[in-house]
Amino acid sequence: MNWPNRLSLIRVFCIPVMTALLYMPGSAAKWTAAAVFALACLTDFLDGHLARKNNWVTDFGKFIDPVADKLLVLSALVMLVWMRLVPAWMLIVILARELSVDGLRLIAMTKGQVIAAGPLGKIKTFSQMLVILGLLILRLPLFSTWYGILAGIWITGITLYSGVDYFRRNPDVFR
Repeated sequence: MNWPNRLSLIRVFCIPVMTALLYMPGSAAKWTAAAVFALACLTDFLDGHLARKNNWVTDFGKFIDPVADKLLVLSALVMLVWMRLVPAWMLIVILARELSVDGLRLIAMTKGQVIAAGPLGKIKTFSQMLVILGLLILRLPLFSTWYGILAGIWITGITLYSGVDYFRRNPDVFR
């Protein structure tokens, strides 16, 4: 197993640690959870860099990297909804987008096609991770400040737009 794949697995193993810390009382646990989330996000950028730079791209890596990203982001969002920092409707919109794009990829796979992550999908993931990290650090409800409103509109908008873009760029999957 190469280093990019190990980093993706580390990201997956960070999820229960982060989740447990967010359940714990006290601000030290919350700060530690934010640090674990930040570390997990760094593994996402590092694994992609290493895989491309060293030509270490594998089929397992193509599978585990986006799965790890989705699990990390969705797990954090579930906890933020539980903490009343993110509205549940936003989690549902993001979850619906992720399941729709994964469904598109599964259909494509049955036809021998691979749908790689596009630039908008990467912007979406980076934006979500950045906003989630901000929420874990500040612990303010997302729509309680002007910058939170902008961040909430941005990640909801880029999430939806990138999802539509996957379907727009791949109409042949349905033929």
